[in-house]
Amino acid sequence: MYDASWELDNTTTILKIWREAAERSPALTFLHFLSDDTKYTYKEFDLLTNRLANGLLAAGIVKGDRIATLLDSHIDSIALFIAAFKAGATYVPINTANKGEFLRNPMANSGARIVIAEVRYYERLEAIKDKLPDLEQAYLRSDGSPSAVPAETLPLSGLYIDNDQPASIEPEPGDIAGIIYTGGTTGPSKGCSLSHNYIANQIIRTKSMCDPRPGDVNWTCLPLFHLNALVVTVMYSAISNTTAAVTPRFSLSSFWADIEKSGAKTASVLGAMVPLIAQQEDSEPMKRCKGQLRMARGAPFSGELQDIWRNRFGVEIVGAHVYGLTEASFISMLEYHEAADAPPGSSGKANRRDFEVMIVDDDFKPVATGEGGEVVVRPRRPNVMFSGYWGRPQETLDVLSGLWMHTGDIGRLDENDFFYFVDRKKDYLRRRGENISSYEMETTFNQHDDIHEVAVHAVPSEFSEDDVKITAVKTPGSRLTERELAVWAIENVPYYAVPRYIEFRDELPKSPVGRIFKNQLRDEGCTAGTWDLETSDVTYTKK
Repeated sequence: MYDASWELDNTTTILKIWREAAERSPALTFLHFLSDDTKYTYKEFDLLTNRLANGLLAAGIVKGDRIATLLDSHIDSIALFIAAFKAGATYVPINTANKGEFLRNPMANSGARIVIAEVRYYERLEAIKDKLPDLEQAYLRSDGSPSAVPAETLPLSGLYIDNDQPASIEPEPGDIAGIIYTGGTTGPSKGCSLSHNYIANQIIRTKSMCDPRPGDVNWTCLPLFHLNALVVTVMYSAISNTTAAVTPRFSLSSFWADIEKSGAKTASVLGAMVPLIAQQEDSEPMKRCKGQLRMARGAPFSGELQDIWRNRFGVEIVGAHVYGLTEASFISMLEYHEAADAPPGSSGKANRRDFEVMIVDDDFKPVATGEGGEVVVRPRRPNVMFSGYWGRPQETLDVLSGLWMHTGDIGRLDENDFFYFVDRKKDYLRRRGENISSYEMETTFNQHDDIHEVAVHAVPSEFSEDDVKITAVKTPGSRLTERELAVWAIENVPYYAVPRYIEFRDELPKSPVGRIFKNQLRDEGCTAGTWDLETSDVTYTKK
């Protein structure tokens, strides 16, 4: 049995955690997909992933190969996560909203030999396939017959072969389990190489934060290409032998109905979900569910929102009480029994079992307790931090200075070692739970014939996280309108990156050497000349 108090030299793999779970409770429901009410026991899922792993091996996958996915939330998404490890491969999930350069970069950088995608996303892959020299084969998932799959591809269903015996591949704790792409600012999105033990440690730490109980159900609406859903809900359910309830996307109107239908005791909620649910009018499912949820996990809740969720909904533990980033997680956290006494706005205590944690000034000197500074960390144990940016050694060295990882985030620690996130030092954006690369955004908008120069930056949102603003200089003589640029953006960038605000200027503020002052643009925010998508007649599908 895995325990958060393990010794410093203990290491493990995701696959070992899964195998123990399947052996302990084969007949227990592991997955419940609420959209069609389908369920899989631990044994059923284990055999399913054996079939898929053997199919991958039969298709020529060898240890260390990268498997890219462009999949929605369903059984195949989770099956591939485990099957890839059983085949000794590295899992590369890609955001299903990605297109163009946003899609080409992770596909090309990872060097994936195969990609497994929804059939409706194939046009995006076809548009960039000439720029993917390592890609050998696309397998497409279709809800229809295999005939719906284009001739030059193969159906995903064909990878599930008639062999459910365990595959012979056994990964090591230090082997790279996944490459997770995170938004960059000075270049394309970087792929964080995450070892088996890194992700396994997250799973173990999540268990210590949640106090699982027999019969628990853990609900998520977060996309399965995110580690949050895979670790905090799916694999947490496995290590605790509980049930993961999955719904494809967040719906405010059906949130409490989902909670009631699933019997969920824990729910993962992020960003704007938190205030939207809190502000929702009473409903019968909400009333019936009062006191059912024991935990609502996600971004830190304000004191006011904590009170609403506790008093109105009867939730015992409210908020994430955790801070980390793809490169290093969890930098701060709280055990379950500590969470009720956490100060509002805090994100747990510094995780000094896994990391050395410091708050430093620009001269790398520790700041006084309670003062803000950059968060820097270094690991105390092997494979609890990322293994570098895939294929980008210089970028890896840049972020690791003096063996310390510079997070680019501003935080502070109080006298009791509680951590508080203050702001982002790096020039990147976060919206709807997604990191957005300003570089990729600017590369995309610079392709527009009527755009001479552009800066993509954040402005504060009335909900949480950031809203995206485009501040641009048009080419001489251009008659481009803000509305026209917004419509163009909808067609050319992921839905979560579509800018809310657009402003045209004669020039952008710059340093003497030509560097755009994005901090100034962020501070200026929405000016009198700023166009707002939310108040326009433009609509688009947010998926």
